Amino acid sequence: MVMLVSNSNDSAESVFMHQQFPVELLRQCIFLAGPTAVGKTDATMELVSRIPKIEVVSLDSMCIYRGMDIGTAKPSKDFQQEIPHHLLDIRNPDEEFSVAEYVEAARSVCEDIVGRGGVPLFSGGTGLYLRAVLRGVFEGPPADWEIRNRLQAQADEAAARDDYFWLMRQLERVDPDAALRLHPNDQRRIIRAIEVFELTGSTLSSQQKQQPLPEGQRPPHVYWLSPDRDWLHDRINHRVMAMFEAGLVDEVRELMKCDPPIGKTASQGLGYKEVIDALVGDCDRELTVEDRVAVAELIQTRTRQFAKRQHTWYRNLEECVELPISSAESPAHIGARLEMLIVQRSRTSGESG
Repeated sequence: MVMLVSNSNDSAESVFMHQQFPVELLRQCIFLAGPTAVGKTDATMELVSRIPKIEVVSLDSMCIYRGMDIGTAKPSKDFQQEIPHHLLDIRNPDEEFSVAEYVEAARSVCEDIVGRGGVPLFSGGTGLYLRAVLRGVFEGPPADWEIRNRLQAQADEAAARDDYFWLMRQLERVDPDAALRLHPNDQRRIIRAIEVFELTGSTLSSQQKQQPLPEGQRPPHVYWLSPDRDWLHDRINHRVMAMFEAGLVDEVRELMKCDPPIGKTASQGLGYKEVIDALVGDCDRELTVEDRVAVAELIQTRTRQFAKRQHTWYRNLEECVELPISSAESPAHIGARLEMLIVQRSRTSGESG
């Protein structure tokens, strides 16, 4: 469903587009979210082995990019060949991809899966994508490149003074709700939120506060894995080191060598931004052991901070069913618990299964 919505706060009376999934399609989907490094891919593999005809739909804003495999912890090629995966590797790393475009693409994919008798399983950690699919998304006013270029130039000037949080402070001043949910690396969306405020006089957060569907219409299968914090932090630390061992720095070098090279949005991805900064824009620059350790520790810190924000995001989405997990549980046990929940909630919601 696409609706035209006018914004009364905009003197130009701009018309905003609203993308939303049909309710009946949403209710045929399963959603599995959770903070980074929690084990969503392992849990997805378990569900695939237990529930027939599942096809995986990526719920990750960086996995859409080709050539970004190590830093995004994409599912293995073997798993992708075993089970159909969608919305992976659909854009070059120099391209942009809006939330509204994601919703449109996801809807098309899910309609195709369901039409073939399959079950769409959304799996990933991008909370903005999850909320947009569940509640719809407003695109807001058209881009104003004068505003965008000015903000980007000011942010670059601040970064040259080692002030990497100037842009986030501007956002906190005009739209504190957006500042809470956006990562400081996500310059494109931070600039967009400030731009919307400057153009309309109202915050993007207030314009995007779509309410959840009535309880009887909500999809019953929206789950998020909620781990112990110390256990998750340990997993994050190990994952980052494993990425370096797997060749993260070389992957970034290749992305910088592409013609055109990695773009603004993709280069802000966790892990990618920190390596690019360490290379100082020179893909041939060698990193010392000390450089690599410092970059790895920075990525670990920022990833732990990001995971904390993800926790807050999922807890504030009332459609989400929290599934606490412990370090003692195997992926098979988590998969069995998820399967049981799906069966129980299918019965409760009056589904056939």
